[in-house]
Amino acid sequence: MLSRLKTFAALTVLAAATSTASAGTLGKSVAAPEFTGIDKWLNSEPLTMQQLRGKVVLVDFWTYTCINCINTLPYVKSWYQKYKDQGLVVIGVHTPEYPFERNTDNVKTAIKRFGLTYPVAQDNQYATWTSYNNQYWPAFYLIDKKGQVVYTHFGEGQYAQTEAAIKNLLAQPQ
Repeated sequence: MLSRLKTFAALTVLAAATSTASAGTLGKSVAAPEFTGIDKWLNSEPLTMQQLRGKVVLVDFWTYTCINCINTLPYVKSWYQKYKDQGLVVIGVHTPEYPFERNTDNVKTAIKRFGLTYPVAQDNQYATWTSYNNQYWPAFYLIDKKGQVVYTHFGEGQYAQTEAAIKNLLAQPQ
């Protein structure tokens, strides 16, 4: 029985540490990497981090067959609608998991099906993914008005925390 309790306690600590690391304000902000190696821009002309300076940017790494990504899209769409006029820019970086997800027509069909109106960068070669050192679908990177990545979240959940971070960044002076 004592052995089971020790195992349970260790697993509880590990789970808490893992969930804490999955989202939050970074202790040290880093300059947001440039969008690089993008095959196509959908819903937008090509964008750069320099152009977006002065805005709050949510970079959302996703792919259209990932169920976790699909589950986050209603939140991302809602934030975009609520805050775009206050300075939020959402960039969906579509990075394929499977070969058929590299097809631009398939991505366009998914964008239409999900009702995405914000810019989507098609990152078939994983160039932007790699520049962010990303490892997950979905992954959110919040960039402040100075172009610094100040918040990350990987996976589903913690939507209220992410929205609070967006609101906080929008309220900050340039």
